[in-house]
Amino acid sequence: MTYLIVKAVLSGLIVMIVSEVARRSPGLGALIASLPLVSLLAMIWLWRDTGDPARIAAHAEATFWLVLPTMPMFLVLPWLLRRGWEFWPSLLSVAVLTMGLYAGTMWLLPRLGIRI
Repeated sequence: MTYLIVKAVLSGLIVMIVSEVARRSPGLGALIASLPLVSLLAMIWLWRDTGDPARIAAHAEATFWLVLPTMPMFLVLPWLLRRGWEFWPSLLSVAVLTMGLYAGTMWLLPRLGIRI
């Protein structure tokens, strides 16, 4: 149980740090957020839990493919906000876009011979 609490606290700490830094410096906050800290932590936790290099490799590769459908969100959200859209409708729109891109990615990858 202590292990789960440590994982949760450490992961939550990263989110808190990003949001606090971004309040002062959006660019620096974005830099920290763009670091694969959560992925690295997940791989560390997965290694500790399983010790299985094949599982870590599969996780890392799947993460690569599943990051791709999130990328447009980071361009569309600022585009909408700069055109006068309110925050919540903009966020909802990019969430729907991202879900659609995830669905498309999950449909396309097996057809390209990529298993995740």
